[in-house]
Amino acid sequence: MAALLDLEQAQTEVLARVQALPGERVPTASVLGRVTAEDVRAAVDLPPFPSSAMDGFAVRVGDIPGRLPVVAEIAAGRPADCSLGAGEAMAISTGGVVPDGADAVVPVEVVVEKDNSVRIEYRVEVGANVRPRGGDIVSGDVVIAAGTCISAGQVGALAACGVAEVLCARRPRVAVVTTGSELVPPGEPLGPGQLYEANGVMLAAALRAAGADVEVAAAVADEERAHREALDRGLAADVLVTSGGVSVGEHDLVRRVERELGVEEVFWRVAMRPGKPVSFGVRGETLVFGLPGNPVSALVGCELLVKPAIRALQGSRAPLPSFERGRLAAPLRRNHARDDFVRARSRPGADGFLLEPLSGQESHMIARAAAADALVHVPRGEGELAAGEVVSWLRLSWP
Repeated sequence: MAALLDLEQAQTEVLARVQALPGERVPTASVLGRVTAEDVRAAVDLPPFPSSAMDGFAVRVGDIPGRLPVVAEIAAGRPADCSLGAGEAMAISTGGVVPDGADAVVPVEVVVEKDNSVRIEYRVEVGANVRPRGGDIVSGDVVIAAGTCISAGQVGALAACGVAEVLCARRPRVAVVTTGSELVPPGEPLGPGQLYEANGVMLAAALRAAGADVEVAAAVADEERAHREALDRGLAADVLVTSGGVSVGEHDLVRRVERELGVEEVFWRVAMRPGKPVSFGVRGETLVFGLPGNPVSALVGCELLVKPAIRALQGSRAPLPSFERGRLAAPLRRNHARDDFVRARSRPGADGFLLEPLSGQESHMIARAAAADALVHVPRGEGELAAGEVVSWLRLSWP
């Protein structure tokens, strides 16, 4: 049997076979979580005119200190109808257009108003409390670079810059197929030897959070014809993800049937725990992942291998998992042959996050895994990692 593949090499093999999907125009109001397929540029200067940063009075710096007549009032959303003359002041609201001739705004709190005039006792610098035109961004400059997964704040930036729609990568179409004659949908009564099917909905949730459009097939019985029909349908998607049936048991049919359907297997078995018997292959441009049937193994394989492919299909500049640094709250023994990914709970510490490993790390214990918000990477080797030691960890999201 071939040696186990290092996780880093497995990730490299996956990403080497990803071709970014074509782009499509998406209204700015709907781009949250989408990945930009090109640099997005501002349609206007922002601000599009010099504006006041606060309620106050527009003045010429050379006219103060002194008493100045208030000759006009400028509200936000209305143009300044006239220029400011020498020795004059104009009342102005936050966001109002600073009139021609004015070079500063004095806050309303520091002036004395009387009989349509204001007395200003101190000098301010030119440009004080004035937001210059284009001070945030200039028309044509890049607001968001290509390959960026758009956040809520970036949606606001796009709208403010006059961007009505964005060229985004098409969402990957993913087919999820779970296998096992023992699986029944939640809510139905369990018969002898049966289990509720959880992997399909779990994987669908994880992959939708990464930007995919996901279709989950009903659980497939351990019978060759049923496998062939389900896998053949799934291979029409951009990505096919199976759960179960990738080991060496009598009823593990997935890899053999996929080969017969033209899937070229790139690797099988990765040096990680949980999730060792994961497989990856391709048929044409379709990426094919075979995840183990144990739920935690499927979750870990999805986080480390499938989700990076989903991000890369959308043109993400950083498709691989983003590991952080933290300290162990308890010791962990190392595995000499495989990298371990230990479910843990994170909490703030004096110098960063502390990571508390959960009890019950067996790969079938998905209910206990629900309490975890972190995967701690324990590199293969001898001995143990001590409490307080710095480790890498990955945030787990539970959509």
